[in-house]
Amino acid sequence: MSGSPPPTGGFVRRVGLFQATAINMSQMCGIGPFVTIPLMVAAFGGPQAVIGFVAGAVLALCDGLVWAELGASMPGSGGSYLYLRQAFQYRTGRLMPFLFVWTAMLFIPLIMSTGVVGFVQYLGYLAPHLGQTAGDLIGLGVIVLVVLLLWRGVEHIARITAVMWAVMIASVLLVIVAAAGDFSPHLAFTYPAGAFDLTSNHFWLGFAGGLTIGIYDYLGYNTTAYMGAEMKDPGRTLPRSILFSILGIMAIYLLLQIGTLGVVDWHRMTDPHDIASTSVASAVLEKTWGKGPADVVTVFILVTAFASVFTGLLGGSRVPYDAARDRVFFRPYEKLHPRHRFPTLGLATMGVITAVGFLIGRHTDLATLIQLLTTVMVIVQALAQIVALSVLRKRQPELRRPYRMWLHPLPSILAFAGWCVIYGYADENSPGRHPIEWSLAWLALGCVAFVVWARLEKVWPFGRKEITEEYKVLEMS
Repeated sequence: MSGSPPPTGGFVRRVGLFQATAINMSQMCGIGPFVTIPLMVAAFGGPQAVIGFVAGAVLALCDGLVWAELGASMPGSGGSYLYLRQAFQYRTGRLMPFLFVWTAMLFIPLIMSTGVVGFVQYLGYLAPHLGQTAGDLIGLGVIVLVVLLLWRGVEHIARITAVMWAVMIASVLLVIVAAAGDFSPHLAFTYPAGAFDLTSNHFWLGFAGGLTIGIYDYLGYNTTAYMGAEMKDPGRTLPRSILFSILGIMAIYLLLQIGTLGVVDWHRMTDPHDIASTSVASAVLEKTWGKGPADVVTVFILVTAFASVFTGLLGGSRVPYDAARDRVFFRPYEKLHPRHRFPTLGLATMGVITAVGFLIGRHTDLATLIQLLTTVMVIVQALAQIVALSVLRKRQPELRRPYRMWLHPLPSILAFAGWCVIYGYADENSPGRHPIEWSLAWLALGCVAFVVWARLEKVWPFGRKEITEEYKVLEMS
């Protein structure tokens, strides 16, 4: 598939580097930093919360290099599903790709649901008397609208995404510029006692919580990897789109975080009755430029939130499609729209789960929803994919790799350690919620589902293993 046209009736390679980077950045930025700055401050207990964004950037960059090599080598549709299928087929057949799709059908929509929760939070700044029921109905309406817009061809989606990406950049830059005009170093760099006490368990608990929030804010750097079959010149476009988007968002986040802390007292962000705890960017604009400009930028932020949900469902809906096409998931998911060539059932299912996740987030809290979704994705996607890169280097050394990880294996080791910290501290950062136990239960249920599915399909362990090295074959032919 690398450099060759897709089969008749499949995807069309129409997305270039600019559009690919825009898709990633729209999904990465989205509503995330606008709603998580107060959460990060609460985790660290002061303006030293910037550590969380830096740590998240390092983890995203290291993990992004894993995605870059795998995506350039195997530029098909499905992302992690494709890489896990190729790497672990030798010993466990289709177990790992099945489990990935099983978990992805949950964590991808949950990520999108946090964007809709943030949308309603900022809408509350424009409509301060918005009730719980009205907010729920508006959020559900946003999800329906996203699905309807995605019910179109990729050529239309690329244009829509480019416009929303421009609005996203404008909203972030306006907040940064506004903060710079009224920046107070005293607010931004005055830390509470013991803020950097590395011998304190409180610091490391806050660090783990901040790292979880930080990596959540960077999630989306891999969106185009799910669309490898739709990329122009994927061997170059995929790695560049991942690296450019991470570096660009890294710079933007640091400016946004430090600027916000230099305008709004961090104590306000921890007060649930203060607008700064739910709409901190609007609070920055109101204090610096007044209520009118704050309202305008809040509208921009709403568009940004919408864009993140839009691009996330765009990429995520491709995952069950590719799995079903390869007989690793339910067969109805392999059907494409007869005219616009997109996976209909995958998009519809993800839309429904996004709606359910949104309602859960609205009736619990955003921090809990973030903790739950990150623990669900750690084992089968993050950790397993890092292992997959090393397995493929050993199992398929002849595979053409247009991009090879810099300083290998150091980025893989750092990424693996970072994900382990997030997972290991999950229960402590969500007391009473038990995210580790829920993630293990979901994984165990997935194993049971796989056994049932494998029995029906008569594949390993109830049939022979089917080893397919199509990317190596295509490159060698």
